[in-house]
Amino acid sequence: MDFLFTAQAGLAGLFLASFLAATLLPGGSEAVLAALLLAHPEQAPAALLLATVGNTAGGMVTYGMGRLLPQRVMQSGIQPDSADGTAMTQLAAVRKHGAPALLLAWAPFVGDALCVAAGWLRLPWLACALWMALGKGGRYLVVAAGVGMF
Repeated sequence: MDFLFTAQAGLAGLFLASFLAATLLPGGSEAVLAALLLAHPEQAPAALLLATVGNTAGGMVTYGMGRLLPQRVMQSGIQPDSADGTAMTQLAAVRKHGAPALLLAWAPFVGDALCVAAGWLRLPWLACALWMALGKGGRYLVVAAGVGMF
């Protein structure tokens, strides 16, 4: 039972929360990171790294889901004036800016759509993962600063 409250268990939980938060499942990992940093400030570097890697891996799962969509689904399935116009906006943004648009993959509501769009457009996975990690890592640095780590 003591394992449940160790820094290692907290890091494992943070990785899992970060991964799941970046998929299409609802959830957030910022509160988990903040709680871990407050309970175990000595784990800050590992926590920031694991949160970023976990969240990026989850985003890449969403990217992969977009890549699995047949090209014709997105071409005929979403109309610019439909109720899902947001998806069209994200698709246009990724088409225009390419992988750097994934700097915003951390953002609520639009982040998942950006990842799906990048996958559907068949953008290079490594470039997408790097831009995604930069944005997600930056967000976690802001959370860490918010709890007084820097």
